[in-house]
Amino acid sequence: MPAALLLGLASVVPAHGLDDSIIRQLDRLTPEERREQRCDIEAMNRISREIKSFRPDKVIAYTFGDPVEKGNQLKAPGAVFRSDGDWYRLKFKCETAEDGLKVLSFDYKVGSKIPRERWNEFYLYE
Repeated sequence: MPAALLLGLASVVPAHGLDDSIIRQLDRLTPEERREQRCDIEAMNRISREIKSFRPDKVIAYTFGDPVEKGNQLKAPGAVFRSDGDWYRLKFKCETAEDGLKVLSFDYKVGSKIPRERWNEFYLYE
């Protein structure tokens, strides 16, 4: 599935924007998948830039609850991210331009570390 491939590439996206290969891959997705992937990329970029103790390499928007889309906004109250081999809870709200590529606004809150013994329950991995 193309969306899964993007999560692996997202960690190489520079904080200031998307490179052409990422944009081409995002363009192959449905608008909903594109918006979710773009917001996941933005979450990793913001967290790594603003909280120096984290180096996120994966974001999953739906681990503890389904994301909610309304127009060009995506709310992910049950998201998670992985940093240095550990998983952490995450909430974010992201608004993109109509094409789903440009992030217009982004707010997030990092939550608690998820105990390793609960990873299987939520399909988390190393």
